[in-house]
Amino acid sequence: MSTPLVELKGLKKYFDTHKGKLHAVDDINMSFYEGKTMGVVGESGCGKSTLARTIIHLHEPTDGQILFEGKDITYPNRRELHDLREQMQIIFQDPYMTLNPRYTIEDTLKEPLILSGKYEKASLDKQIIKLMDMVGLSGRLRMAYPHELSGGRRQRVGIGRAIAMNPKFIACDEPVASLDVSIQAQIINLLQDLQKDFGLTYMFVTHDLSVVRHISHDISVMYLGQLVETSPSKELFLKPLHPYTKALISAIPSTDIDHPKERIQLKGELMSPIEPKPGCRFAPRCVYATEACHMPQKLEEVLPGHFVSCCRVRELNTDIL
Repeated sequence: MSTPLVELKGLKKYFDTHKGKLHAVDDINMSFYEGKTMGVVGESGCGKSTLARTIIHLHEPTDGQILFEGKDITYPNRRELHDLREQMQIIFQDPYMTLNPRYTIEDTLKEPLILSGKYEKASLDKQIIKLMDMVGLSGRLRMAYPHELSGGRRQRVGIGRAIAMNPKFIACDEPVASLDVSIQAQIINLLQDLQKDFGLTYMFVTHDLSVVRHISHDISVMYLGQLVETSPSKELFLKPLHPYTKALISAIPSTDIDHPKERIQLKGELMSPIEPKPGCRFAPRCVYATEACHMPQKLEEVLPGHFVSCCRVRELNTDIL
């Protein structure tokens, strides 16, 4: 397999609270390959967005390594961070909250071009029109403000801002969660077209398994700051191996009334992410948990390209493994 564009080695991000350290991202190992999409799924609060923001240095990591094209960028200096901003970008969940309300579309798209120092004033107008065309916005909207646009158009502005400097890696932080279903499909298709045209690498954060199944080449499942399963997208839905992943997939609505799915109901209390105990963090809610599950777990390859963090995975999936 080729060298990853972005590679995470034991990445951690902790936050100080009055009760102790909150382990938002804890010992994450993950690889993103050029031109591919890695979907990251899990319940709200599992650390997906924090992981995305840590990779692109909106949060500084607590420990571990971030490699970009083989170079360590874990703790970049000011100049290195400026250069990284052109190569690594983010699309936020709520475009209304993340677009400056005093900026027109032109101002928003112009800002990264000006900050880069690579464009002369004479070429800015041409580049702005090009960006608007790329994301499906009419040129007549150049002087419009965010409050004058629909949610879908606002998100297109956010995407245009993210691709303005032709980055290689984009963290998509639930980019369609705040949009109507019909608009979601349009935005996902736009992201896929841009990926095809420019070879973009995506980290696609979502809690919607139907969306991530459609757009992702590989999927990683997070639970309370840790990875529990990583697999090619198709295989994850055909052969989920971790009990938590099985519960997530069982919750996807089905239109087959003749063969209804059995939904797995999770019970028990969530483990606190503040100074968590060693062992599987899903164990308090897992019906298969034994004493061994309270020992430290590790992500291991149980099928080619399919990694699971569960000491009982082979025992519980004898029909597959």
